Amino acid sequence: MKEVDRLISGGRILVMDDNGTLIKKGSIAVDGENIIAVGEKGEIESRYISREIINAEGFLVMPGLINCHTHAPMTYFRGLADDLELTDWLNNYIFPHEARFVNREFSYLWSLLACAEMIKSGTTTFCDMYIFEDDVAMAAKSAGMRCLLGEALFDFPSPNAKTPQEGLKYTEMLIEKWANDPLVNIVIEPHTLYTCSFNLLQESKKLADKYGVPLGTHYLETKSEKEKLAGKYGKSPTSFLRDIGYLSEQFIAFHCVYMEEEDIRMFADHGCKMVHNPESNMKLASGVAPVPEMMRAGVTVGLGTDGCASNNNLDMFQEMDTAAKLHKVVKLDPTVMDARIVVRMATCQGAKALGMENIVGSLKAGMKADIIVIDLNKPHLTPLYNEYSHIVYAVNGADVDTVLINGKVVMKNRKLLTIAEDELMAMVEETAIRIKKQFGMN
Repeated sequence: MKEVDRLISGGRILVMDDNGTLIKKGSIAVDGENIIAVGEKGEIESRYISREIINAEGFLVMPGLINCHTHAPMTYFRGLADDLELTDWLNNYIFPHEARFVNREFSYLWSLLACAEMIKSGTTTFCDMYIFEDDVAMAAKSAGMRCLLGEALFDFPSPNAKTPQEGLKYTEMLIEKWANDPLVNIVIEPHTLYTCSFNLLQESKKLADKYGVPLGTHYLETKSEKEKLAGKYGKSPTSFLRDIGYLSEQFIAFHCVYMEEEDIRMFADHGCKMVHNPESNMKLASGVAPVPEMMRAGVTVGLGTDGCASNNNLDMFQEMDTAAKLHKVVKLDPTVMDARIVVRMATCQGAKALGMENIVGSLKAGMKADIIVIDLNKPHLTPLYNEYSHIVYAVNGADVDTVLINGKVVMKNRKLLTIAEDELMAMVEETAIRIKKQFGMN
């Protein structure tokens, strides 16, 4: 028998492969960063032994969730500027307050809070866009989370970059600093087409091509955005992106609410990826992205929460529930966006959207051991007829009991092992008091 670092023993294992494999009483052998074997409990435990056994009897074991679009430090804006239209929200609240408050220490502390929230609700990988992303990376690394992140690039000054060239130089520093890191990966992220000049978009593309990294941006989030861009370019925004070479398998577009048939076809033809953020788009009344149409066309679609200023949480179970129900009511069709499709958006398809499908998103030998264990022994999860339906319509983040990322246990029995939760909460509360004073709040 071969000794491995740990065995996850006796759980209902949802593999999330193309065959929809479910092992009703299975075990997973984990050694180092990787999954070594997955199968029936008797078969796996006849071949592998371990001094550490995670008893998963009565639990559901599945890949860690992948949050494909976040602004992690914006946990500090949670509840601060709600019930506003997007441009009012951005221009009169978010941008001014970022200029006033955001610095390296803020980005680290509030990102660490985001990591705590995500781990405790079953997310193991997140894709982030914000300011001072090196500090976001350090927070993720400290928490043991996998991430794909990039500095938000603007034509105007940000708290971290006075000019677009400074932002690009900072981004290149991120790429070189975190090259070959087992957890931290970098994406080039011009903020939006309407906050970036043609030159900045071109330079961003050149940088992505130089290092072979993904390129992502907020895209067609509002109707007014689409109309303004079409007027600016004299053609559809997607045609513009095609003409400047943006459309490729490395391109990730966040939101895509106002995509028409021609846009969808171009995305499909070029292998572009899209990230759906239903709760944020609902809260800001931006609209509903044509996700079923995009999927039918063959576009890879991941799922994201967006930031805590526009959601206001990072719970991917809630996001799955919303994604499934929203499209049913829009289409007046209860068969649209079934539970299995939505779970795939949060796991294997999310991994594909981020270019990580070869390492995470499913529980197969050779994949990184990013695994969550869900406690089914609760009234709201009893009885169990269909695992996918349970995950989407019944499970919530607080049902996640144990989390592994890159083979390391980062939460066990609901206790965070990589973050001093009580100490972090006290620091956050102290910082929040200062923010409230600045805003004249009690």
